[in-house]
Amino acid sequence: MAVSNFLGAAHGTSGFAAIPADARPLAIEARGLVKSFDGTRAVDGVDITVPEGAIYGILGPNGAGKTTTLRMLLGIIDPDAGVRRVFGHDRPHDIGRLIGYLPEERGLYPAMKAIEAIAFMGALRGLPLKEGRRRAAELLERHGLAHAAQRQIRQLSKGMAQTVQLLGTLVHRPRLVVLDEPFSGLDAINQGKLEQLIRALAEDGVTVIFSTHVIHHAERLCEGVAIIAGGKVPYAGSVEAARDRIPAQVRLETRAREGAWMAALPPETRRSGDFFHFPLPASGIEPLLRCLIEGEAGIRSLSIERAGLHDAFVAIAGEAAARQMQADSEGSRA
Repeated sequence: MAVSNFLGAAHGTSGFAAIPADARPLAIEARGLVKSFDGTRAVDGVDITVPEGAIYGILGPNGAGKTTTLRMLLGIIDPDAGVRRVFGHDRPHDIGRLIGYLPEERGLYPAMKAIEAIAFMGALRGLPLKEGRRRAAELLERHGLAHAAQRQIRQLSKGMAQTVQLLGTLVHRPRLVVLDEPFSGLDAINQGKLEQLIRALAEDGVTVIFSTHVIHHAERLCEGVAIIAGGKVPYAGSVEAARDRIPAQVRLETRAREGAWMAALPPETRRSGDFFHFPLPASGIEPLLRCLIEGEAGIRSLSIERAGLHDAFVAIAGEAAARQMQADSEGSRA
């Protein structure tokens, strides 16, 4: 689904995200961001860089500093220390028309009609109300909500109201879209639709940054992530590099239960019945395979699995942060 189909007009360069990240200009650059509230440091030295056209996730449990970081990046609050630039500007408010922001705390005037709510949000970013109403009508039609255009927000279901607010975030066709916990409260179908939209925005050159405590959304969508815990960022980089911090794991099943070939298995090997589990050797799997074959181990199955982003998160942020993330995820579904 192209953004031109979603928003009604293209406003970026199709396929922009296919350009290597290091060859693209930066949409976001933050160095050493610090923010304290009532003497408590909520964000402590955050460094983040996001190239244009990227989908970038900020991962961490509730209270880790994700929302505070986003608000500093957008200029809603100023850091106590450090610098942040959006499209090269150190005053994000000066380029507010280029930014769309969906806060975690959803907020629409309950008595306002859906079409007016979308147009109003566009007007806050400089879009004339008349044009905002025209675009709002098109967006509602594309999303199957034309029948709700004249309904008040209080008359809409929770999912419909969330869609209206999302459309209001995009109606002015921003180049940077920032979504704070956008998947929270959505059912599986609407989560899938939102993932499709995020991909379509990036394909059209729009930079998308979202915070989440649900790792699988970031693993499916993101080119890069920042892992934040306790206000610090122990890792910021590509999803692939994060996963590669943990060696791939080998799962081997043999017919023979004993033999001289066992000496070729790595010292970290764990055994469970006829199965052996161990990290992929630095020399690769081929030398080990030769030993197994020559030793007549009788290979029944062999699989190599890369670490997932969840495993990388545990290794980087610690088990306590991972447990809190899981609890937050289960709480958001309750």
